[in-house]
Amino acid sequence: MQRLSSSSTGFYKRVFPVLWFGFIVLFFAFSLWARLQPGSADDRPPDLIFLAMPLMMAAIGFVVFRRLIFDLMDEVWLDGDWLVVTNRGEKRRVPLADVMNINATTTTNPRRITVMLRSAGPLGSEFNFMPASPRGLFNLFKPDPVATALIRRVDAARQAAR
Repeated sequence: MQRLSSSSTGFYKRVFPVLWFGFIVLFFAFSLWARLQPGSADDRPPDLIFLAMPLMMAAIGFVVFRRLIFDLMDEVWLDGDWLVVTNRGEKRRVPLADVMNINATTTTNPRRITVMLRSAGPLGSEFNFMPASPRGLFNLFKPDPVATALIRRVDAARQAAR
């Protein structure tokens, strides 16, 4: 079996959101605590900006994480003519012949590959994963090698099915 998904998917899905929201909570709490100390800024109530900005950062972070990160599959493996997809401990096998389309984004971080299926199943009609692709400035606008190889494998599976 060949791993197609990145090994850092778990960090992006579980650790990074905790760090993001934890930093916001700490910033909010420290700002509020500093403003409420006796003798700080003439004992005025906290400025609205110190209350509104962390809330806006949390809302924007939630929307971005929900759209780009939380829907990623935990692992995607290529096993012959099958994709083995793991999400939240559940494994599903998808035949390559059932793949209708593959889209890869190169300008988002993390990169994403969307696999659209011919018929909806337990995974839905499509699923997303973060490919195990090289990163860096020089690879930014190059086609994703994992997506290219997967497209070729799907095409070969379709040709064999005819």
